[in-house]
Formats: sequence, C-alpha cells, structure tokens
Amino acid sequence: MLAPVGTVGSLFAFGLDVGRGLFRRPFQTREFIQQAWFIASVTIVPTALVAIPFGAVIALQVGGLIKQFGAQSFTGSASVLAVIQQAGPIATALLIAGAGGSAIAADLGARKIREELDALMVLGIDPIQRLVVPRVLACMLVAVFLNGMVSVVGVAGGYVFNVLLQGGTPGSYLASFAALAQLPDVWVGMVKALIFGLIAAVVAAYKGMNAGGGPKGVGDAVNESVVITFLLLFLVNFVLSAIYLQIVPAKGG
Repeated sequence: MLAPVGTVGSLFAFGLDVGRGLFRRPFQTREFIQQAWFIASVTIVPTALVAIPFGAVIALQVGGLIKQFGAQSFTGSASVLAVIQQAGPIATALLIAGAGGSAIAADLGARKIREELDALMVLGIDPIQRLVVPRVLACMLVAVFLNGMVSVVGVAGGYVFNVLLQGGTPGSYLASFAALAQLPDVWVGMVKALIFGLIAAVVAAYKGMNAGGGPKGVGDAVNESVVITFLLLFLVNFVLSAIYLQIVPAKGG
C-alpha cells in the first residue's frame, strides 16, 4: 500500500542526486553533445509533423467557437496564445518523453542488467554524474529548441488554416495577436519546455537505472517511465499555468 509513496520518495531523492551532479566536475561534454544530437535526431521530424495539426486543430476549433460569439477578430490571439503557452510545450514534452525518454530508459536499463553500472561504481565512477547528468541536460536543451520550432510551425499552421478555411483576414489575425500577447507568454512556454525536459529525463533515467529482471524488466521500465512522465507533465503543466495566470496579468485586462 505504501509502495507508491516509497517510489515517489526514491524518485525525488534521485532528482536531488542529479541536481548535485550538475555542479560536480569533470563535466562530460562529449557525452552531452552525443546525447543532445541523438535526442534531437529522433524527435525533430515527429515534432515538426505533430506541430502542424496542433496549430490547425486549435485554429479551427477556436475560430469556430469564437465565430459563434461574433468575435472573429480575436481568433489570432486565442489561437497563437494557446499554441505558445500550452500546445507547444505539451507536444514537445510528449515527444521528448516518448522518443528521447524511452531511449534513455532502455539504454540505462540495458547497462543495469549487464552490470555496467555496478562496474562503474566499483571503479569509483558515479553513474549519475557520468551517464545521467549529460542526458538530463541534453533533454532540457533539446526541449527548449523543439518548443520554439513547435511554436513557429503551429502558429504558421494556424494562420494558414484560419485564412484559407475560415475566411479570416491576415491583418486581423496578426493585429489581435499583437494586441493581447506579451513577452512573458513566450517565456512561460520556454520555461515549461525546460522543466518538462528535466522531468522526462529524470524519470527515464530513474526507471532505467532501477530496472531488473532481464530484458522484460527493461521493457517494463521503458513503459513505466513514459506513463509516469505523461502523468507528471499534465500535473506540472496545470500548476505552472495556474501560477503564471496569477502572477502575470492579462495584457487586455
């Protein structure tokens, strides 16, 4: 009955160990670059493909809803803010967790069952500093860049679909966005992506380094890491959004 509580405590302690490892030297620069390149290579194309329908669906749904209230001129601001604040970071996080996080969990899980992690500790090498920290930083960096790409592609897709399919005008779309959007809206999306990348990498590394039971255990660890990450992402996104709306007042308000 208390097993979930123990798991949460272990995961939190693991996160603290990773945080301490960030400031320890030597920093594994080569491992960081390799992992950043790998994570970007497996996520950039799916992210770009997902961003287009994200922006289009939001534009169509928001545009249709706003049209019922006779406020078509605000379609641009509603669509763009939804993409930048919510859809962009969430889409980025889901793909980072599903592609990059699962790869991290599988890699570290395989090392665990081959006893490579134990061998590193015998040699006096901290596996967290050597293997986990570069992967966590790589996930955070790639998540921020992917969030920027999702925002640009999603906004462009929403613009095209609003103008072509809903009869909107380019001028009103851009004018409404400029009237209601503000710079903190962009920053909160970037901060969310950074935190989501951190969560995805820490959870994946934790499940991978605690895998057991052979190849089946590695597969279970990968599945569990993705599910746990998704749950945490939606919870943290709700908390961050609530805090942001309380701290930063709306521009039009």
